[in-house]
Amino acid sequence: MSTCSESENGKVVVVGSGFAGLAAAAKLVEAGFENVLVLEAKERVGGRAHTTKPFSENVIEVGANWIHGQKGNPLFKIAKEENLLSEGPSARKNMCQPCSVTLQDYFFKEDGKQVSTKVVDQVSSCFSKLTDKASDDELKSRYRKLTLGAYLDDAFGEAPLAATEDGRQVFEWCKRNECTDEACSSLYEVSASQMSNYTALEGEFFNTLGPGGYRAVLDVLLKDLPSGTVQCCAPVKSIQWDLVKKGSGEDHRYPVKVVCENGQSFEADHVIVTVSLGVLKDKATTMFEPPLPEKKLSAIESLGFGIVDKIFLFFEKAFWPEDCSGVQLVWKEGPEDKDVYESLSEGETWKKTWFKKITGFDTVARHPTALCGWITGREALYMENLQDTEIGAICVRLLRSFTGWSVPEVSKTLITRWGSDSHIRGSYSFIPDGVNGVKAHKALASPLPPKYKCRGRKHLQVLFAGEATHDQFYTTTHGAYLTGVREADRLISYYAD
Repeated sequence: MSTCSESENGKVVVVGSGFAGLAAAAKLVEAGFENVLVLEAKERVGGRAHTTKPFSENVIEVGANWIHGQKGNPLFKIAKEENLLSEGPSARKNMCQPCSVTLQDYFFKEDGKQVSTKVVDQVSSCFSKLTDKASDDELKSRYRKLTLGAYLDDAFGEAPLAATEDGRQVFEWCKRNECTDEACSSLYEVSASQMSNYTALEGEFFNTLGPGGYRAVLDVLLKDLPSGTVQCCAPVKSIQWDLVKKGSGEDHRYPVKVVCENGQSFEADHVIVTVSLGVLKDKATTMFEPPLPEKKLSAIESLGFGIVDKIFLFFEKAFWPEDCSGVQLVWKEGPEDKDVYESLSEGETWKKTWFKKITGFDTVARHPTALCGWITGREALYMENLQDTEIGAICVRLLRSFTGWSVPEVSKTLITRWGSDSHIRGSYSFIPDGVNGVKAHKALASPLPPKYKCRGRKHLQVLFAGEATHDQFYTTTHGAYLTGVREADRLISYYAD
């Protein structure tokens, strides 16, 4: 029907410059679209990938950290081709390479005693087997209706290790640690059977890129965009779609209009919305005119969007042994213990012990005197309201009381606050108990207006991308990237027909 010149007239506005938005823009530009604009609310690109150099010439990843798997991973491919993967001694923790000292996690109990590595290994390998069963869709039928937490408790209860105090406490730590993978407040809120929707790619994780960090991967996408394509500090207020052409008076040449908070507006044939699920939860009902269809709103409501925060502590010098890759905190009554979870589910008491949600403190690549603590869920959100100095002081107190080592004061801290960030509102999506994930992810991904309702009006006015719109690779940067490519391809084939 149309020639290539028509694709040059397709005006596309992309909302958000994370991996989904930049992948979509780069793909469209590569296909010859000449009218692509990316609107970014923040003063920087990258969304939930945020590489900083706060204290030295070495990078800190405030956001995305890992390349999850290698085979079929487009970001691993880019990083490898562009030589952006980590090498050398600073990378030794990242890829379990043989090196002079085998790095290990030190697990400490709150009475200052260390848990034997044998117990830690046995419990964590048992825990991995149980989560693998859920991931591989091999759950017994009696487990399929349970939450992930309830299934794990039940299955672990049959293991001899469950009879020992150390075994039970390390198991609670494993569940608390799994919360950072799931980005949930608790495993008692996540579906066990839906875990198999997520597809893990083969190959080890790279948990640190080369010296340029994730920003270097973003730069590969950015360098293909004409200058001026990305406009930062342009938060979008509303997306008006299905603007029908009218007579002589008010003529809508384009079916979509994107209005920014600063009053600027842009007309377009298509808009690709790549904002986080957190922003959609916050603004979906006010952001779109006409409102989004019920099916999409209910997907936005039903999918989970959790918070994972990092607490970076910088010291004048390292106080931990050379073979130590992290100090993990094992509690007598941790928040992921079933009874503790249930007793804290009502009321506000959990706020008093928010710090119990911290799994521990890991060493940080390229920063020999830094540690990074991990915390998730409502406790993370509560922590975000505290002052950095208070958080730092509590962490030092924990390190001192658990290890008994002489821990100096913190010299600097860097604390993420993804939950309070109004342009993101969290970290990544998960599938809550009782939700059909595939159905919800697909409803979230479907473009508007629906094709069968178009009747001569322009199809594909509003498209959706981002990790939460991928039914297999949700939560990941490669998932986000692939959804951006998916929506760009949708438009490319629309103009090719």
